Amino acid sequence: MEVINDLLEYNNMKIIQDNETFNFSLDSVLLPNFVTINKNINNILDIGCGNAPIPLIISTKTDAKIIGVEIQSKIADMAMRSVEINNKQNQIKIINQDINDFYKYENTGKYDIITCNPPFFKNERKSHKNNSEYKTIARHEVKLNLEQIMQIGKKLLKNNGVIALVHRPERLVEILELMKQYNIEPKKLQFVYPKTNKEAKMILIEGRKNGKSGLKILPPIYVHTDNNDYTEQVKLMFK
Repeated sequence: MEVINDLLEYNNMKIIQDNETFNFSLDSVLLPNFVTINKNINNILDIGCGNAPIPLIISTKTDAKIIGVEIQSKIADMAMRSVEINNKQNQIKIINQDINDFYKYENTGKYDIITCNPPFFKNERKSHKNNSEYKTIARHEVKLNLEQIMQIGKKLLKNNGVIALVHRPERLVEILELMKQYNIEPKKLQFVYPKTNKEAKMILIEGRKNGKSGLKILPPIYVHTDNNDYTEQVKLMFK
């Protein structure tokens, strides 16, 4: 069932969600607060935008034009309506298309920034998949994998443009290898921990097309306190 929720504490913004599909999670808050955005940015692409949390949050940080591409028509429709109820139609455009088709016809070197909260899990026969097709596509690489993301980045990023991902630590080596393979230099990495003294559960990583070598490791993010409240570090990202 569809509901209209507050988009955390972002300027009284709203977002349309449906628990039958795939509600946005902390991943989609961490990424737009991690990616490098400066005043010279003109065009941003969000791959697999879901119901548009990342484009909406990024729109509070820049006036750049934002394209969100979402393959699933029901979710793309929620994204479009979420953009409309926030009066962001002049800045954000949602496209219901397979990104692997979309990028073939886009101009080379068009985007300053690409963001992606991709499926985390490989599409293997032994993989345990959700009964919901919506959630399976969001979580497993049935429609989009890491190498395809890097191919897209290589073509669509401007020279020195950045691509930023949120992912799982166990895929870090693969991400680094693919970035290098597609002329994207890893530049910034941050580990996200559920609590202190726990293993990292997420990573945030940014690469720069044809960038100079040199990887910066940022201080870690701790999501919860020992009392299971969000840390002040994370609460600041909700605003």
